Amino acid sequence: MKNRFLHSTVVLTIVIALVLLVCIPIIAQTPTASAKKWNPPRTADGHPDLQGTWNYSTLTPIERPRELAGKPFFSEQEAAEFEKRAQQSRNVDVNRETKPTTRGLVNGTVETEDLASAYNEFWWDRGTKVVSTRRTSLVIDPPDGRIPPLTPQAQKRMAALDEVNQRPAEGPEDRPLSERCIVRPNSGPPMTPTGYNNNFQLILAPGYIVIFNEQIHDARIVPMDGRPHLPQSVRQWMGDSRGHWEGDTLVIDTTNFTDKVNFRGSGANMHLVERFTRTDADTLLYEFTVDDPASFTSRWTGQIPIKRTQEPMYEYACHEGNYSMFTTLSGARALEKSTKK
Repeated sequence: MKNRFLHSTVVLTIVIALVLLVCIPIIAQTPTASAKKWNPPRTADGHPDLQGTWNYSTLTPIERPRELAGKPFFSEQEAAEFEKRAQQSRNVDVNRETKPTTRGLVNGTVETEDLASAYNEFWWDRGTKVVSTRRTSLVIDPPDGRIPPLTPQAQKRMAALDEVNQRPAEGPEDRPLSERCIVRPNSGPPMTPTGYNNNFQLILAPGYIVIFNEQIHDARIVPMDGRPHLPQSVRQWMGDSRGHWEGDTLVIDTTNFTDKVNFRGSGANMHLVERFTRTDADTLLYEFTVDDPASFTSRWTGQIPIKRTQEPMYEYACHEGNYSMFTTLSGARALEKSTKK
């Protein structure tokens, strides 16, 4: 009887110990009164106030560099070293190289031009830091931090586009949309860092969200009233966006893209889902998921902790009436004449 009691006591002690081992981490992770989840300021309708001007510039590459394979995060020291190397390697003034081109025409003669370094370092605004999470890539899924391979169909489409862009311009229609100042893929949707004009302004109005991008001054007006997407026959430069709230997260669903626009090789049937979550007073966590089975072998997701800025929204002096298009086409015709002689 005594042995049976002793055995029961030992078993009970072991069970209590195991329960405590499981519970201790949970207790340790439970936020205290001084570490509660941050509660964002709210608008009159009770949703988080996401309004303001935000900046998504960063030195973090969209894809994880091959040399960092298997390393999803930098240490603090590694991040500082990467930032230093990135700033040095991208400094146009320090690394200026004159590269010849045959697209320029000066006084009737083809000349070489310094197109690779057309802007000096003063004009660039790439940011000076990696993202605050210290991720080694903006792509967070797949876990390798790389954009999934293009499908054969997308590879063929992109090869044809490259061929058009490499030959002398036959007309404005065959020049890239960014060159024509119509739309730029990185200005959204989705929004990803570029060399300059990385600001956007977020405005909440009754029944609508407005995302005003600094680059090419695009304003995306997103209905929030639950209306359906436009018919599939209607295609738009930035797609057709519809928004809704999931708790404290703003979710924007975009379809109806045109095949004249591509993001990293995407096609007209890309389905894009963006998520905006304010995580502290100065951070807006932005995530986007690209779902385009015709273009990528799998869906993929990017993430950028976007920071609030007090800088003004600058005018982006780029429009379809720019004289650069006239110059480009005039140069192409002059080159054709010179090669026929």
